[in-house]
Amino acid sequence: MHIKTHLKFLSPDVGKRNQQTRDLWIEKTLQSISAGSRILDAGAGTQQYRKFCQHLQYVSQDFAQYDGTGDSVGLQINGFDYGKLDIISDIASIPEPDASFDAILCTEVLEHIPDPVQAIKEFSRLLKTNGSLVLTAPFCSLTHFSPYHFTSGFNAYWYQKHLPEYGLNIKQLIPNGNFFEFVAQELGRTESVAKRYSGKKARLYEKLAVLILKNMLHRFNKKDTKSSDLLCYGYHILAQKYQ
Repeated sequence: MHIKTHLKFLSPDVGKRNQQTRDLWIEKTLQSISAGSRILDAGAGTQQYRKFCQHLQYVSQDFAQYDGTGDSVGLQINGFDYGKLDIISDIASIPEPDASFDAILCTEVLEHIPDPVQAIKEFSRLLKTNGSLVLTAPFCSLTHFSPYHFTSGFNAYWYQKHLPEYGLNIKQLIPNGNFFEFVAQELGRTESVAKRYSGKKARLYEKLAVLILKNMLHRFNKKDTKSSDLLCYGYHILAQKYQ
């Protein structure tokens, strides 16, 4: 029992499930779409969610200009392989007829679009009546994939305002994470950020201080009551075209 307690202290799991939670929601939501439906993966990037669309007619789209290094500012990933894209175009002007798709997937893309409202308008144009929009985007994000990073994030109110304006009825609007989890995630980034931007390494007592803070956040997180209203990783949205 004591060993388990020590292990939990040394490795609190708070702030580690951003991507995992998002991936599980996307998989579950895509599996709920009827087999044979035509789906557009808008801003598909490396097409990481193609594997969840085996039962669907999958069409990938991206502007295909990011090379993995960008302008070297902020967070980059050094390599980026789009694979074979079906459509290369501006996301706000996709060369497909009106009502071409039963569903559209757009995940972690809106912050990279100069005018994300125009993208929502385009999704509405492309969706059939009763078609589904599966959407995720950060609530708050660090500079990444620059120079193609235009908005740091989106509050729930952004979706509640703009999606209905374009005939999209929100069925699910689910926060991913909360204040405590977000802060823990960024605490976990501190050492690598310090190394890059200050040239300094964390001292042993500083690493211990971070560990103590993570355990504090873990304790608060277990009793959380909607601190996602203040801050979270982002939102998972399922909307339906009604006109």
